Amino acid sequence: MTASGADNADQAPQTAAPGARDKAAELMAAVRAVESGERSAAEFFAEPKPAPRPRRAAPAARPGGVPCGPGGVPGGPGGPVAVPEGVTALLAEGGAPAALGAAVVETFGEGAEDVLRADPWELLAVPGVLPEQADGFARALLGPESGPGDERRGRALAVWLLERAALSGHTVLGSKALAEGLARYGVPDPDTAVGEAVDAGAVLAFEDAGEEGAGAGDAAAGGSGAGEEEEAERPVRLLVGLERHALAEESLAEGLARLSGTFAPPGEEETARWEEAAASAPGPSAAELVRAAARSGLVAHTGGEAARAEPAALVAAARALGLRAYAAAHSEDGRRRLAELLDARGRDGDGTGADGPDGDPDGGPGPAAVTVDGLLAGREGPGRDEEGAYALDLLAVLDAPQLDTERAAMLVEALPDGARLVLSGDPNLLGSAGAGQVLADLLAARVCPQVVSRTPDPGPVGELVSGIGIGELNQVEAPGREVVIVPVRDAGEAVHRTVQLVADSVPRALGVPAGLTQVITPGHGGAAGTRVLNAALKERLNPGPGRFGGFDPGDRVAYSPSPGHTAPGTVVSGDEEGLRLDCSGRAVTVPRGRVARTVRHGWAITAHQAVGTRWPAAVVVLPGDAVPALDRAWVYTAFGRGERHLSVVHGVDQALPRAVAQIPAPERTTRLRALLRAQAATAAAPPPEAAG
Repeated sequence: MTASGADNADQAPQTAAPGARDKAAELMAAVRAVESGERSAAEFFAEPKPAPRPRRAAPAARPGGVPCGPGGVPGGPGGPVAVPEGVTALLAEGGAPAALGAAVVETFGEGAEDVLRADPWELLAVPGVLPEQADGFARALLGPESGPGDERRGRALAVWLLERAALSGHTVLGSKALAEGLARYGVPDPDTAVGEAVDAGAVLAFEDAGEEGAGAGDAAAGGSGAGEEEEAERPVRLLVGLERHALAEESLAEGLARLSGTFAPPGEEETARWEEAAASAPGPSAAELVRAAARSGLVAHTGGEAARAEPAALVAAARALGLRAYAAAHSEDGRRRLAELLDARGRDGDGTGADGPDGDPDGGPGPAAVTVDGLLAGREGPGRDEEGAYALDLLAVLDAPQLDTERAAMLVEALPDGARLVLSGDPNLLGSAGAGQVLADLLAARVCPQVVSRTPDPGPVGELVSGIGIGELNQVEAPGREVVIVPVRDAGEAVHRTVQLVADSVPRALGVPAGLTQVITPGHGGAAGTRVLNAALKERLNPGPGRFGGFDPGDRVAYSPSPGHTAPGTVVSGDEEGLRLDCSGRAVTVPRGRVARTVRHGWAITAHQAVGTRWPAAVVVLPGDAVPALDRAWVYTAFGRGERHLSVVHGVDQALPRAVAQIPAPERTTRLRALLRAQAATAAAPPPEAAG
């Protein structure tokens, strides 16, 4: 242990002050009492939340959660990070690679050395660092004083486990689940470790009363909103989460309630105009959506690919009524398809509509079709008014299942009072890459009108995918070879047949060139994962030495500047500045130091990377080792990426129909549903004087 570390007596392992031990013991007693049903969590969590323990330097503001690079496409910082000599020396002392220095500085800022000297396990906060690596770093710095029961270790592991859970979509975990995770990493008293992490403010604790707890929310915020007797009878568990997810869910719930509460129903004349718009809508489901949006500030809309025409019809109708209306999609391809739908309704999608030079009936800025990230970053859409709110009256967000809680909160916070918000999407698709399940929680909370589209997806591919959505893998008639099943015996044959389909069979039989056919497979590794498939497809379609960091001009790529955000593109060139890409018409330069982390070959991608984008033809590869990755949402998403044609390279036998029929998408643990119900209950409750 270094001299500076030895001077910090309060940091000595397993020597927490008696007061801290007492508080942790009290907290865990509260947890056990609540989970057993003996007492109400409100008794223990009615006090204000403790101030969060300072952990690391706050990252620079990222509109929409995605840094933007050249051309407005999401990107990352281009310049190299300067690593202080002290950080380099500390990493060497702890046996960590010097290459980690830049990530350490990006995570902790200028005080990185002091943070890690005081708490070596904070290294777990650096992306890519695993618990065993942080343990080795701590042992090297602390020597024999480093132990598995060190309070700092339990605290860092609790945060790390919650960060890992967020990658699977959870905004919170049950306290028992978190304790079990800590036990797997050798924490000797995991229940106490959870309590110590809560007591230190590293994580926050919340009450959850389950599906019946319509009034249950964040007990730390002051109670559940239900009667004491009812509360005592209801089974209650404790949830534990990170502050940023807690704040995002609370802000989102408050924002959605604000939109509902500040919405002013239209007068008689305006109602008549909305009714005329509904009467001219293309189909009964579009008419129902127009009527719902006319009388409510918040509407949920669900449906498949064909149902995207319904929110487009709503935006077109609203613009015709003189409203500043916009529609936002998840991806650039989704924005393009949305723009085509708006154009078909006689309104602008690309800035050249009939109502004005920019498609706004009042000549306002921006086309009607935007992307969510473009709107959040301020490079697309209507801009903001003098109060910082979006200058709009109605926003329809398509692909809402891809909205994570943090981005949704930022979006809703920026909507003005009285605006209309429509969240629309296909609930059968894979969920967001970030934490949360915004549309699913809104639907389950039942706090706003819900419109379920009755518009079926057309053609054999649409029929097949619709069946998968209800758990049925049906044979469909495909007279034009719209759906083709290609059985294979092993991974090697799967790779061979995939290359053959993309390069020869699909172009020859259907006239779809290789550049418009997308291969989708469950993972990057394995004998038929994206790495192997991309190597084989590059050799056939665009062979070359890979002179720009493994890439050549003409290579198809998948550019992922941040987790969960993938843009398809093509390599244009490369030089000292970096790799130059064309991403759906936008020029992007990826700095050389970021190419390996953010750019992959893109002839073959995963279904999670493909969400929000469709291609004329899709080839879905299911090798034998793909079975553990299969569930209904994965199959539904992958099979639905082809507009005109779907080939399935099938090597999983009965695992495919079993996944469709019996394995739904994994459930996510969130608080938004309960928070929305609590907000609705508060709004519906009579004022105290009336109640008296």
